[in-house]
Amino acid sequence: MSTPETHGRQLSYVEAIREALDQTMARDERVIVIGEGVPDPKAIFTSTAGLREKYGPQRIFDMPLAENGLTGACIGAAIAGMRPVMIHQRVDFALLSMDQLVNNAAKWHYMFNGKASVPLVVRMIVGRGWGQGPQHSQSLQAMFAQIPGIRVVMPTTAYDAKGMMIASIEDNSPVIFIEHRWLHHVKDEVPQEYYRVPLDKAKIIHDGADVTIAAFSYMSFEALIAARALLAIAGVSAEVVDMRSIRPLDVDAVLASVRKTGRLVVADTAYKTGSIAGELISEVTEQAFSILKAAPMRVCSPDFPTPSAPSMTEHYYPTPQTIADAVLKSLGKTLSADVQEKLRSAMQRNGPHDVPNRDFSGPF
Repeated sequence: MSTPETHGRQLSYVEAIREALDQTMARDERVIVIGEGVPDPKAIFTSTAGLREKYGPQRIFDMPLAENGLTGACIGAAIAGMRPVMIHQRVDFALLSMDQLVNNAAKWHYMFNGKASVPLVVRMIVGRGWGQGPQHSQSLQAMFAQIPGIRVVMPTTAYDAKGMMIASIEDNSPVIFIEHRWLHHVKDEVPQEYYRVPLDKAKIIHDGADVTIAAFSYMSFEALIAARALLAIAGVSAEVVDMRSIRPLDVDAVLASVRKTGRLVVADTAYKTGSIAGELISEVTEQAFSILKAAPMRVCSPDFPTPSAPSMTEHYYPTPQTIADAVLKSLGKTLSADVQEKLRSAMQRNGPHDVPNRDFSGPF
């Protein structure tokens, strides 16, 4: 697939999603957008701003707090020929619609022998901060990835956010489109034209030869920070693979990198137990055990609910330092105290730990 020319045009991640919605709605009158807060002043972190004024209340509208019922309505609309984009402001809210997603959206195509499809996109937003703790800060992508019949994607860059949103809306399968809130402000070079990004392919965002870091969503951002610091300070060459898709997993891309490096660290935003990181490591180990020079490692959130207090969240989430430590352990490499301090300083953030990192900007 050819890559569109960007000509240096910069958009934030959330602006790229809004442009994708705008362009698909302009092309296809079957596309509708529904969700809790879609037309309100904040407009889902501004991602739907102005769309109601442009396309009218028959195509851009709010929904009552009845997640399971409205998901069923959207599934019915998709079966009938519409292409709904349903939005949950938190992934946690989607738990109320699991019956419809698991038993209807995912199964319809199979149960009717391919004669019916459910072209539904469900946007879910994950994140951290806000002090919202256990019920509003979860990363549940592995839960959805267990369901045959559903695609699950987590774009990291603004370029991919636009292209994968367009591809998701055009796809005839139900797609869970998961955005990390801390990526919404990050800018990247984004073409103005209409383009698609594959929903099943990873991409390398940092070349390296010593170790492979396969990362998902916001952890690709953190892995890139770690890889750049490791190369500059410690001379360690890490290859960062932005996975982009949760189901299907692009195992072949990771295998190609591991065949070069012999080592694998997988970084994910979710809990360690039952994570997609563990699934990826299992696939690589089953298919290429003999090429591994060291045991693969997972960098994930710990296995207990997300805390609310800043004093606890500071030590809860994995950071670039966590990734760098895993890389060094995989390599069996010990740094001097002086180099360790330089590495730590190179990855240290400015500002509070529980708000997005404003120092980082694209292009990736």
